[in-house]
Amino acid sequence: MKKRIWIPLLVVVTVLGIGTSQYPKLYIATGYAAKCMASGIFVAGREPEMVQANDLDYSIVKFTSNVINYNEKSVTSSLFGLSKQKAIYREGLGCCLIDESTPLKLIPDYSLPKTFTAHSWRNPWPDGDRMSDTIFPEIDTTSLKHAVEVAFDEPDEKVKRTAAVVVAYKGKLVAEAYWKEQAITPDTKLWGWSMNKSMVNAMIGILVKQGKISISAFAPVEEWLYDKRREITVNDLMHMSSGLKWNEDYSDVSDATTMLCRDRNCYKSAINAPFEKKPNTEWKYSSGTANILSGIIRNTLNNDQQYFEFPYKELFNKLGMYSMVLETDAHNYFVSSSYGYASARDWAKFGQLYLQDGVWKGDTILPKDWVTYTRTPADVANGQYGAQFWLNRSKKLPDVPEDMFSCQGHRGQRIFIIPSRQLVIVRLGFEGNHFDFNQFLAGILKAIGSSK
Repeated sequence: MKKRIWIPLLVVVTVLGIGTSQYPKLYIATGYAAKCMASGIFVAGREPEMVQANDLDYSIVKFTSNVINYNEKSVTSSLFGLSKQKAIYREGLGCCLIDESTPLKLIPDYSLPKTFTAHSWRNPWPDGDRMSDTIFPEIDTTSLKHAVEVAFDEPDEKVKRTAAVVVAYKGKLVAEAYWKEQAITPDTKLWGWSMNKSMVNAMIGILVKQGKISISAFAPVEEWLYDKRREITVNDLMHMSSGLKWNEDYSDVSDATTMLCRDRNCYKSAINAPFEKKPNTEWKYSSGTANILSGIIRNTLNNDQQYFEFPYKELFNKLGMYSMVLETDAHNYFVSSSYGYASARDWAKFGQLYLQDGVWKGDTILPKDWVTYTRTPADVANGQYGAQFWLNRSKKLPDVPEDMFSCQGHRGQRIFIIPSRQLVIVRLGFEGNHFDFNQFLAGILKAIGSSK
């Protein structure tokens, strides 16, 4: 009889022990699930079943239980009945994680300044949505169509999990395709994840052009004034060479996952990173760095209304990126490391701006030589990173030109910019580890050939 009592008691103790030791991981999982499910539904307009199957389908995240409140526009996620986390949607500001005790009135909605112009399928991209009717003799259209199609899974597969591909050549849309089986269309807003770090590059560049920020200046972070962190420059942050201690591990409880999935103030979480070594002596990839730059932008503008409007008025509206939504945290800082949604065609417009050296329809949006600065390798990055953009100077992609630079995000989000070939190529999806980017790009490059 005693043995029968001890067996279930031992099981309970074991389960509680595992739950206690793994609780921080559970908290990361539920934060990730609540935020991504909320954004998928209320920002991207996708069905929850699709979000569950494609966005929340890995690690312990797939075991989360998600309760959707359509009236409140919120999602509450839990795991085995533990570690509940809640995300809410706010008009204009996207979705963010909140504490249950947070009064919703402290997290206001915001009406974005979107100034629409004539924009329809009748006009070719980027002014509209129509494929270019320009004939480029150097393009083998059959080969290009095949190179794009092989980026997608066969109907009975789910390995590459590509959601969208867009190819722009000489400023014209020449190819695109979407994962129809998962209801992805040209209008679907798709996450950018760390591609949003490159948006920070543009925003800092615009403030440099306006004379409000100098990249050579010490980072204007008040909390750093009285310790060694005061030696960090804006340029160090742009190059991911700040010398701050940071752990970017996404498979465990780390600085990055805690900032994104547990903390409610991403800027504060990031600036609390301690000094580790002299700036510009080591390159270290850090999502915290992008959120520090986001906070510097907010503090520089010193007006929340101007801060919320800034990327739309100064960048997205000028490019016609009307689908773009940058999301903030609960303290209204843009989570510039990770959270932004746009259509594949609009992501391509951002790449096109950099291909055109920061000029759009005669409007010099970025400062002179800013794109050159962006593409110049950071001193200690071994040719793989510039200023919030990835580089191919080390030929990591061996069959792709060395001058290629790119925006890269979690789970295979990419904007590839290849100046020597006048190409912008976007690939968005739900998987990056099993996708051969070198082969993908090589196929497109071969199909387009060399322009004269």
